[in-house]
Amino acid sequence: MKKLIALILTVAVTVCILAGCGSGAETRSQATSVQEGTDDGTRTITDSLGRSVEIPSTVKRIVPLGNTPRMIAYLGLADKVAGISGFDQEFLSPLQAYAYAHKDIWAELPVVGTDAAGATDYYPEEIISVDPDVILCTYTGELADEIQTKTGIPVVTVPMGTLFGQDYEEALRILGDVCGVKERAEEVISYIGDCLEDLATRTKDIPDAEKPTVLGAAATFKGAHGIEGVYVDYPVFKTIAANDVTRGISQSNSAVIVDKEQVLGWDPQVIFFDYSGLSLVKADYAENPGFYNQLAAVKNGNLYQYPNSTYYYSNVEIPIVNSYYVATVIYPEQFQDIVFEDKANEIFEFFLGESDYLSKLEAAGAGYGKVSLGDN
Repeated sequence: MKKLIALILTVAVTVCILAGCGSGAETRSQATSVQEGTDDGTRTITDSLGRSVEIPSTVKRIVPLGNTPRMIAYLGLADKVAGISGFDQEFLSPLQAYAYAHKDIWAELPVVGTDAAGATDYYPEEIISVDPDVILCTYTGELADEIQTKTGIPVVTVPMGTLFGQDYEEALRILGDVCGVKERAEEVISYIGDCLEDLATRTKDIPDAEKPTVLGAAATFKGAHGIEGVYVDYPVFKTIAANDVTRGISQSNSAVIVDKEQVLGWDPQVIFFDYSGLSLVKADYAENPGFYNQLAAVKNGNLYQYPNSTYYYSNVEIPIVNSYYVATVIYPEQFQDIVFEDKANEIFEFFLGESDYLSKLEAAGAGYGKVSLGDN
């Protein structure tokens, strides 16, 4: 109905202009009132790909696709979602924190697409049936135009978002503008910045000679991997200036598969494993204990688990918590005033509205702590 009224008003103004009705000033005033003045009006925004998109002045119902469900959850917009995509409620994991924290709100929502396991698809009929004011996505301009043409609903694109990157800030700002929560968008951006600054400030003056060598193994990318799957230039480590043994091995990949002999060559003093890949490491250890028992981190018991940063695209809150966790382990003096559990729950509450989300990770076995591969 809103769209019909807006269309009628726009046509009326256009007819009036063609007929020469009223003065130029009056005509401009009427056009402005339709575009900006009421909840039934529209306004035009420019999305991240430079597309001009006409959207309702007030957005009340949204369909988020791609990585935008996570972003709009951080912006406190979970209750505006009319249809959902990107995960299966039956197999929902607390590692997909934004969705797990809102699973009750979204439990009965129609599924309007999928971005699971690298497959991108959308369902035009289902999207139309939930009658959103706008569709939000992290897709290409071509795909966004296709969706808009098939549904007749405005589609706004934002960047996929690099972890801790400026393009993530751009995405949050556009979404905040579209959905009327600009202040919350700035709060989220500032909170991320404050955490990163705190982590960097505490660690910037630590001499390299005093830092243990670390490895992020069992990395999650295109699925789970064993010890041979390693993070490269890992933001969790970069943020705290960790002495990462993989530094410089790739300029284009955030995670790679290496020969296991390379891990022996690096012989890191401390190894952190993604939860999702740890079972693969343990299974391999059972068959090849001799390999693992050569590693200093194994011999000295410096093996740790944290939740994976990635689960249907990259989380933000979990990597920030991971950075604090790694920092408290390898830089105990610089973080002696931090009670990790309290800090973790503060971060989770800010992003998810959950004051004890840490317990949900722990209940699923995906929490933080030392691990053993077997009898080491």
